[in-house]
Amino acid sequence: MKPRSPALTVDGILFERSSVLLVQRKHEPFQGAWALPGGFVEYGERTEEAVVREVFEETGLKTKIRSLLGVYSDPHRDPRGHTVTVAYLMDRVGGELNAGDDASSAKFFKPNELPTLAFDHAIIVKDAFERV
Repeated sequence: MKPRSPALTVDGILFERSSVLLVQRKHEPFQGAWALPGGFVEYGERTEEAVVREVFEETGLKTKIRSLLGVYSDPHRDPRGHTVTVAYLMDRVGGELNAGDDASSAKFFKPNELPTLAFDHAIIVKDAFERV
């Protein structure tokens, strides 16, 4: 019998002028809610490649990893099932902000203007603001 394993995801945290980049989700779960850009790691893909790809697909921004923020593994963080996310602090290296892929909008938010966030992204964003 094959053991069940959690799905692996990534999230990218990009700050500019003390604001954090968020995307508005186009699909369920949390359709219409705001979240960090990110998504599932594809089979054979490194998490470092996945986060750069996901941020670009959802925001149009080219990024590189600054550092690992942390790993978030609460089995209840995603209503679709147990997921583990690897969250990275990112630096922008190019591109134009433009919502794409699974995002209906992409926007920078100041800490005092944050909307309610999907998944456990409020915890991740809080941790990121404390780190930078």
